[in-house]
Amino acid sequence: LFCSQNYPLYIRSVPTENELKFHYTVHTSLDVVDEKISAMGKALVDQRELYLGLLYPTEDYKVYGYVTNSKVKFVMVVDSSNTALRDNEIRSMFRKLHNSYTDIMCNPFYNPGDRIHSRAFDTMVNSMMMQVC
Repeated sequence: LFCSQNYPLYIRSVPTENELKFHYTVHTSLDVVDEKISAMGKALVDQRELYLGLLYPTEDYKVYGYVTNSKVKFVMVVDSSNTALRDNEIRSMFRKLHNSYTDIMCNPFYNPGDRIHSRAFDTMVNSMMMQVC
């Protein structure tokens, strides 16, 4: 989860032994997200579709993107050998993340732009990751 200025609000990776590699992959994918947003331009504002789809595949992973109306970016890296995950499942996972993020934003004690430290959000993300793995 990245804010509109591309600094991280929330990062989680499983397995944790390759965490630095995933951080690099996610940060490099932000350039692709920005390219897609600028290519869509005003069309992105007019349509309700926030899912950017497959940003780029690598040999081992597939990187997907999603952007909110407030330009908060969601990036998801999944194992390319996982054939059970289709576009519909990825899209619904992003919607679920977006809904949970909206719940955090509605919290009067959360300052927008701060890192997310929510037990409920952690639980939801962990359950989603366990379903995928």
